[in-house]
Amino acid sequence: MLIKRRSFIKGTGLATASLLMPRFLHAFDADEKVAPGNKVLVVLQLSGGNDGLNTVIPYGNDIYYKSRPGIAIAKEKAIRLTDDAGLHPSLNYLGKLFEDGALGILNNVGYPEPDRSHFRSMDIWQSASGAKEYWQTGWLGRFLDEQCRNCEHSTQAIEIDDMLSLALKGKTKNGFAFKDPRKLYQAGRSPLFQDFLNAHDQEHAEHTVSYLYKTLADTKKSTAYIYEHSQQLTTGLYPNHELGRNLKTIASLILSDINTQVYYVSIGSFDTHVGQDVQQSRLFKQINEALEAFVTDLKKNNRFEDVLIMSFSEFGRRVAQNASRGTDHGSANNMFFISGGLKQKGLLNELDDLTSLKLGDLQYKVDFRRVYATVLENWLNVKAEPILGNAFEPLRFV
Repeated sequence: MLIKRRSFIKGTGLATASLLMPRFLHAFDADEKVAPGNKVLVVLQLSGGNDGLNTVIPYGNDIYYKSRPGIAIAKEKAIRLTDDAGLHPSLNYLGKLFEDGALGILNNVGYPEPDRSHFRSMDIWQSASGAKEYWQTGWLGRFLDEQCRNCEHSTQAIEIDDMLSLALKGKTKNGFAFKDPRKLYQAGRSPLFQDFLNAHDQEHAEHTVSYLYKTLADTKKSTAYIYEHSQQLTTGLYPNHELGRNLKTIASLILSDINTQVYYVSIGSFDTHVGQDVQQSRLFKQINEALEAFVTDLKKNNRFEDVLIMSFSEFGRRVAQNASRGTDHGSANNMFFISGGLKQKGLLNELDDLTSLKLGDLQYKVDFRRVYATVLENWLNVKAEPILGNAFEPLRFV
């Protein structure tokens, strides 16, 4: 029986992961684990350009209210952080983390010559390139390249999604994308796998099919391992929406001590040109619920000190609201850091400067690659310059 490469990959539901699977799964043969005390990074991508001004609300600034007469959040509704700033009212659990010293907020993050295209700006953030550079690898993919240059097994990165983002694609190593360990396990047990393996031995098997033979043989052997690790420890109750389910999967893997240092997950869309208050509130409620369940799990299992949750969005929104009770594409934005192991907490720098705009947009003051350098060197314990291509001074929040 002849099985074409394209139809096989589509049939298994492993369209993005199958070619990446061997390197990921071979790491399990040595029973390598990320033990308590070793650091884990969870990247939370807010896709679509989240409005930072209605996330961290400068309720002490009159310009904010004059610029947004229809969508500004009143001081009495915001979750208080300081006398000058509060959080969106749907982020009350993050307010508790702020009080507990487990939340850091960095304002005015961006890059020179910002691009307001979703796709291009996301490529810049995921690759860590300059605005005029076009890179084919991501910063976390290059982390895998660098970390495992001389090691038998790569330190692994997992994205909870159907498609692998540029962020996790390296030159020689890649992360691994899947949504559900159970479905991955079931795909590995599919009769189609065995049909393919049998077909490989046939005299007229296509070369492209032979190319996949070893990949899928390893897959069949190892998918059960992933599933079993995800089931080792019972996690707590999570909200029944996509981010809740995805963070539950991440928690199950972290608590199993599987050999994974980086997890990547997304939520969106925050492209709030129209009716921003409803859309942003709905997504923030999901984030708030999911993070509460996730952090509760980590604390209960004594892993909160070892896990850093970092959020970002490809750009912020314009200061002034538009005519549709929304906001249009902007530039600089804020980033959140959640962990029991923060060295600096609370508001890590000054609030957005609303008196010095450029074409109606906030001007960045912190290059996002300084954040990446901080995470790479101070959390993941690897030199940042070879990964980022230039030297960026680390910050001190970890």
